[in-house]
Amino acid sequence: MSIFQTELKRGWIGTVIFGGIISFMLAVCVLIYPEMKGQMDGMSEMFADMGAFSEAFGMDQLDFGTLIGYYGVECGNVLGIGGALFAAFLGIRALSGEEAGRTAEFLLTHPVRRSRVILEKLTAVLTKIAALNLFILLLAALSFLLIGESIPLREFLLIHLAYFILQVEIALLCFGLSGFLRSNGIAIGMGLAMGLYFLNLIANITEAAEFLRYVTPFAYTDAAKIVNDLSVNPGLTVLGLLYGIAVTIGGSIHYVKKDVYA
Repeated sequence: MSIFQTELKRGWIGTVIFGGIISFMLAVCVLIYPEMKGQMDGMSEMFADMGAFSEAFGMDQLDFGTLIGYYGVECGNVLGIGGALFAAFLGIRALSGEEAGRTAEFLLTHPVRRSRVILEKLTAVLTKIAALNLFILLLAALSFLLIGESIPLREFLLIHLAYFILQVEIALLCFGLSGFLRSNGIAIGMGLAMGLYFLNLIANITEAAEFLRYVTPFAYTDAAKIVNDLSVNPGLTVLGLLYGIAVTIGGSIHYVKKDVYA
């Protein structure tokens, strides 16, 4: 069995659990929308007047009374935080987990180059993220149909695309960091994901911190901008992926050269 297959087999239960939890929460948010729809006539104006709070979550730029506006804010936060934590968990354990679990000796004494270990582990991480997002996308679409609402397809797909790219970026960042670690570093991965989330809130609140948009991947998942512009910011997405690729390359080079403890 290849390293890629082993990695997929090792983590499929966690992927299913994470996907189930996120999908369930998204479905609940969508399914309660009809009950709340009649109470949302003045919500957009109310949220727009809440100052820094509404700016932090982009509620001052979205019509919260529409399904896609509601979905972008409520479901976007669920998918953003949940997906980011999942990607961080996968990435940060990918390479360091062998040393933390004392399985490095078994793996690296086989006639397999470390570069192949890195490539197959990274491929497995990205495959799990893709599978998670496909599952969530299908369940979210089904939820729309169950409440009898048409899916604003372009906005819906763009929102999910943005969060998929975010998860890939965070996974790459954590994967690269795992090459420098000797323990599983789960706290580091979780802390990085949540730190990037809060940096985006700060960037939304104050103009003095707008430069943080070029640091955090949550900047290009802003549902308000996606819905209003009908696009995902290409500059920020490319920049974010370059950050992730650079850290992955750095961590991989270090991992190939370092002494791995069994």
